[in-house]
Amino acid sequence: MGRWTARRVAGPVLTVVLGAGAFVGTGDPASAEGTTGGAAASGYLNLHQCSYYASTLDDHFSTFVTPSADNRYATGTKRSDSADTTASCGPGNGNHVPIPILHGVKALNLGSGRYLNLQQCDYYRSASTDRFTTLVTPSGDGRYSTGTKVSNSPETSPTCGPGNGSHVPNPGLSGVKALDLNAGRYLNLHQCVYYSERLKSHLTSVVTAPDTRYSTGTKVSATADTRPVCGPGNGDYVQIPILSGVRSVPLG
Repeated sequence: MGRWTARRVAGPVLTVVLGAGAFVGTGDPASAEGTTGGAAASGYLNLHQCSYYASTLDDHFSTFVTPSADNRYATGTKRSDSADTTASCGPGNGNHVPIPILHGVKALNLGSGRYLNLQQCDYYRSASTDRFTTLVTPSGDGRYSTGTKVSNSPETSPTCGPGNGSHVPNPGLSGVKALDLNAGRYLNLHQCVYYSERLKSHLTSVVTAPDTRYSTGTKVSATADTRPVCGPGNGDYVQIPILSGVRSVPLG
């Protein structure tokens, strides 16, 4: 992907911090969730997961919505009346290229329950400071599975696969968001992508995890969001606006 030009504040390598302080958003404050009820959700949320890798940097990263300013990493995430079975992903930039074994798509029946339990699983390889995120189980490697589903019960902890022994689960950046599908007309999926120039490593967050420095504005609300709301990172990993984005999905 090359070098990102972002002002970097001196800070430590990413560590898990519970209950971090105030956050910096990249857009207007999110509208209040649940202020108005919405029509019953229907159809399918086709959640597309696209994974990319640069062998020269030993750097993976994932996208779930099309970035705001770089559609080479586009995804097919959408609501429709039919279930998708194959992930639709952009070609990458020639350096970071698609890794089909880690792509995936989950067709979630929005009418099958009240809550979208969006589960984020982060995997980390300490030897190269490489990490990547899954929201759906990859099509070609179930070791990185997630429990993302629609059900009538809200969940409070993610269910993540064991990894491959090299990339292992990282609880500090894994989490679950139980989204009440009756809370509004739109599912606003906020994708926040961070990069460490020093470590040549990306990090993607869609669900706020225990390390809230990488928080996101993902929610169900009465209005459609147009800009992502993201935490500030840790000073080493800083947000990359061109790879961050928001997808506002009508629920009915």
